[in-house]
Amino acid sequence: MNERHRVLARRQYLSLGLGELVAAAVFAGCAAVLIAPRMASSTAVAALWSALVPLLLVLVQAGAYWLLARSWAGVGTMPSTLARLYRVFQIIDPLLLIAGMVGVLVWWPDDPWVAALVLTVWAFGVIEYLNYFVVRLSYPASEWMAKVRQQRRPRLVKDISLSTVQKSLDEPASSHSRLPDAH
Repeated sequence: MNERHRVLARRQYLSLGLGELVAAAVFAGCAAVLIAPRMASSTAVAALWSALVPLLLVLVQAGAYWLLARSWAGVGTMPSTLARLYRVFQIIDPLLLIAGMVGVLVWWPDDPWVAALVLTVWAFGVIEYLNYFVVRLSYPASEWMAKVRQQRRPRLVKDISLSTVQKSLDEPASSHSRLPDAH
């Protein structure tokens, strides 16, 4: 990648990273200040936060990923420690989404509109998880259907894979693969 493309990628990653972090802050702020205080019961508030917390975690992870990816864009691969951390997120996030749905069901809101809002928030968390860890879903509206049908791997998953491949290339052959010394 030439320097011009690197600069453009870094700029795009900055925009994506800050966008995800701002989205997380806006969702949390709206929930805390505008929505939760207007809810009729504490169980409805608990259901809202059960749906929202997994979404917030995925958004913060995504924002951090894009900001950190600026450091290796065009010049290297994701550091192996960071790749391992995101592999852990890839496993833990679905468990958090399941736990969130359990919380939604336990504290099911009586008001159907609140229930619809809570389910929508939870579904958005699932979509964000899928977009970052399973299949890329974010494209311009004009080409969304055609691009989604291609089932492309998300950039994060590609970076994790490249980091794993690079690490295996960088590691020396293990000592147990050598023939024993003759005495």
